Amino acid sequence: MENKKEHYGLLTATTMIIGIVIGSGIFFKSDDVLKYTGGNIGLGVLVLCIGAFSIIFGSLTLTELSIRTKKNGGFVGYYEDFISKGVASGFGWFQTFIYYPTLNAVVAWVSGIYTCSLLGINGTLENQIAVGLGFMTLIYGLNILSLKLGGYFQNLSTIIKLIPLLGIAILGVFLGTASPEIPQGIKVVTESNVGFGWLAALAPIAFAYDGWIIATSITNEVKKPEKNMPLALIIGPLVVLGVYLLYFLGITNMLGVSYILSTGNDAVNKAGEILLGSHGSKIILVFVIISILGVVNGITLGSLRMPQALASKNMLPGAAKIAVIHPKYQLSLKSCLLSYVVTLVWMGLHYLTQKSGIIGNSDVSEIAIVFSYVCYIILYIKVIKMKKANIIKSTFKGIICPVLGTLGSFIILIGGIVSNPLYVPIFMLICLLAGGIGYVYYNSKKKEMLKS
Repeated sequence: MENKKEHYGLLTATTMIIGIVIGSGIFFKSDDVLKYTGGNIGLGVLVLCIGAFSIIFGSLTLTELSIRTKKNGGFVGYYEDFISKGVASGFGWFQTFIYYPTLNAVVAWVSGIYTCSLLGINGTLENQIAVGLGFMTLIYGLNILSLKLGGYFQNLSTIIKLIPLLGIAILGVFLGTASPEIPQGIKVVTESNVGFGWLAALAPIAFAYDGWIIATSITNEVKKPEKNMPLALIIGPLVVLGVYLLYFLGITNMLGVSYILSTGNDAVNKAGEILLGSHGSKIILVFVIISILGVVNGITLGSLRMPQALASKNMLPGAAKIAVIHPKYQLSLKSCLLSYVVTLVWMGLHYLTQKSGIIGNSDVSEIAIVFSYVCYIILYIKVIKMKKANIIKSTFKGIICPVLGTLGSFIILIGGIVSNPLYVPIFMLICLLAGGIGYVYYNSKKKEMLKS
């Protein structure tokens, strides 16, 4: 008999990974990659492949943990089963109070940016935040009222966002170049030798691959998780890499390196015109907005479940109430509310940091991204130990994959620090503090239980 909690199949688990990772960034990262590589397409392809290391080999490594646990909470369950419950609580607090809400707040804001551009609304920070908040609230409501609708939207948005990416890829790679002229008044930029400066391209690419781990939060709600989650964690990242490479090669072949270097982010608008006619740039914006909302939906799917997952393990204050699953909605409504409120707080903090400019070109989500990849290394080391103990038989998954996954995590750490050497270390200390509070809270509750 099928478990009533198993709402999602392999398709939703896979599209959740693809949908979260492929957001707006890929449409606007090609010019950044070319800029840092001096217009060298070969180096650009290399950077994309290196950036994929962290998710492809990380995913392959973690399939060995996903098939050996039925604990809820995604990575929290991995830490609980394979490291310790105290560490699991610490990582869970980090994810609940920093990782998910910062990502959701920033990505929702980005949806506001492009919506204002599409509708001709004055693109003030306040308007962008207001529109983003509206979208975020709508998506929270969608996922709370109907688990199936949330899953359907994830599938649909992923398919829709692939249309322009694959369209540009096919037109550019297989049908040749349109060789557009660089608009007058724009400084022409040509290829150059950057030496080892291409390493700086790892920073924007590393962040373009983030978000795949959120899919692990629905493991307990996936049909046949022991089979479908490992498949999703392999298929999803490989599809992302393939799409990124095809799009990068397609748009560079369609427009030419010099055009992309010279026009920057506006290059994608020209690709839209070539692909879809005079209104192509507007149509591309619609695709981009749907793409971003797919990311918000995927993050929300994971975020609103995290407090309940922690509460079910007695890792949060008020755990008894938060852990209760509503019979109609099949979710904890108090968990959903806590997730939403924490995200609202981070939306406010994001607004303040952007308004004041205290973190330059960065945003609050960088607090989570760099720190999270450092945390994954603990699990990669555990997999290596399991291979040495002969629990894992495969040398590829037990040694090669975790070593390369660890290397990918260090690349992201280096890229993050290079991109913002002052604030990233400070943010990592904030993340460590949040995790430390969760660790201390769980151990104090454990001592109380032992005394009673």
